Amino acid sequence: MEKYLLVLAILAVFLAVGRSATEEDDGLDFKHHRYTELEQILRKTAEAHPDITRLYSVGKSYEKRNLWALEISDNPGKHELGEPEFKYIGNMHGNEVVGRELLLDLVQYLTAEYKKGNQRVRSLVDNTRIHIMPTMNPDGYEKAADMMESGKKDWLTGRANAQGIDLNRNFPDLDRIVYRMESLGGPNNHLEDGVSQQLLKSVNKKRVAPETEALVAWIEQYPFALSANMHGGDLVANYPYDESRSGRSQEYAKCPDDAVFKRLARSYSLNQPEMSDPNRKGCDMDNGDSFVDGITNGADWYSVDGGMQDFNYLNSNSFEITLELGCDKFPPASQLKKAWKDNKESMLAFMEQVHTGVKGVVTEAGSEKRGNDQKKGIADATVKVDSINHDITSAHGGDYWRLLVPGEHLVTASAPGYKSQTKKCVVKEDSPATICDFQLEKDNSIDDLLREIDSYVE
Repeated sequence: MEKYLLVLAILAVFLAVGRSATEEDDGLDFKHHRYTELEQILRKTAEAHPDITRLYSVGKSYEKRNLWALEISDNPGKHELGEPEFKYIGNMHGNEVVGRELLLDLVQYLTAEYKKGNQRVRSLVDNTRIHIMPTMNPDGYEKAADMMESGKKDWLTGRANAQGIDLNRNFPDLDRIVYRMESLGGPNNHLEDGVSQQLLKSVNKKRVAPETEALVAWIEQYPFALSANMHGGDLVANYPYDESRSGRSQEYAKCPDDAVFKRLARSYSLNQPEMSDPNRKGCDMDNGDSFVDGITNGADWYSVDGGMQDFNYLNSNSFEITLELGCDKFPPASQLKKAWKDNKESMLAFMEQVHTGVKGVVTEAGSEKRGNDQKKGIADATVKVDSINHDITSAHGGDYWRLLVPGEHLVTASAPGYKSQTKKCVVKEDSPATICDFQLEKDNSIDDLLREIDSYVE
């Protein structure tokens, strides 16, 4: 009997240890995944959770590999009115792989925890349309992985796509346009729609990679409000602008939403223990960069033209930051568990920032009285915040999301053919986004003028 009880006790301890280890790992397999394995994980996750996922391809790489994205939402495949859209992108540089593995971990974690009833995860998934692309550069990754398996290691193999194009220097250089517009008083957002083709041609890259073309179309297709692009080689959260105004290699390039971006960057860095550690030595031990709170303005670190981060800000409604996730671009698999532990809370906290600031719907006043069950949403309405020279636009149904720091903000909604409306919207600390709806009245002044001209002619 005593022997039997001893066996039961040992078994109980064994099970407890096994369970705690599994819980600590979140049930994840920490290893590097080649392209076929990445596909298998995404397909398996989508098949296991069809009620909250949709796997789709954004396009193809130069070597015809799919650029997979997994949508996670309580209504996958559908934009819900009032629900913001968020994206994470990893592995833009093929040899910078930590983000790729973290995003594979994240899709498995979110779907599994949603099924378990994790309230934080359920709130995120039920109230956000999440899109996750683990690799933007699958061709480059395969080259980098081949090199690593051969026992070699360098700083550049696999960084570019299969054409040798650096994807983070391949987007239209809209910074150069917005810097001109600052002095001329021209458009400050959605620049590809607001300036001449001749001006656009002057900043477009001569050779555009298929990966870049696919991402540009993706960014323009969905009403993303917030996103992050994961890199490696340092440990810092980088925010716009990435390109200096003067052309200097280092210069703080403040964008209109500088305060908002600092807050967004800190939401990630301050939850990442190493990134925010003031005593951490830089990646270059002899001349390491020092980042206060683990964040940096892009151009103040080093100037980049044609980056994806600034393209998002200047040609869509998406506020994007760039995350550098470690000194070692392609670390051994033994370090991936620590990377998940260090970045898990940061990834969740950053996603939750999409629910801050102000949000609402821009509709036509009185439209519900003209035989409609619902108010008519006004698409592409301009939403302007007083004292911030960067506007956003409403989505197809008239809904909008405007990330802002806490405080009082005068917000104006306007659209062609309608009278503008201004409201004071108060954003509170640690509170969900403030709802500021707008009902715009039809502006009949032009119609009245035309009728008056017609009567005069008659």
